[in-house]
Amino acid sequence: MDKPPASLALEKLNIPHEVFLHETPVLSFEQAASDRNQRPEQIVRSILFQIRPGEFMMVLVAGREQVDWKRLRQRVGRSRIRMATEEEVLEITGYRIGTVSPFGLKNPVRVLIDSNVLREEEISVGSGVRNMAIIMKSADLRKTLGDAEIVSLTETSNAA
Repeated sequence: MDKPPASLALEKLNIPHEVFLHETPVLSFEQAASDRNQRPEQIVRSILFQIRPGEFMMVLVAGREQVDWKRLRQRVGRSRIRMATEEEVLEITGYRIGTVSPFGLKNPVRVLIDSNVLREEEISVGSGVRNMAIIMKSADLRKTLGDAEIVSLTETSNAA
């Protein structure tokens, strides 16, 4: 099995992690969590937003949490933002939607981490390859994404 791009990026930084290969195609959030022996809250989604033309930002969100658009707009100081299109996600990150990882990105992108992500000791993130995930400690995610801001961007998060 070839290592996915996110794993190669983490190896270069000596960040401990495990590559998890799903034996069957992932069809739901619940299935992904169950296959990985995790709860849905431990699965971290990497969502790319366009802040202004040519400027993108990635938000890491735990489980099924939804980004509070108003909070995100206030955070970035813009009245109009939108989720990136499928083409933009591929162009900016180098990954297809459903495989996006905050590691091994094609282009540097500002990252915001919702505070709920760090509530879980162990999390999983996209690997850059379909049906593969990276399982790691949230503390290592935090350490690796040292420039990322910890913010409160979902209904249930309260930034410390």
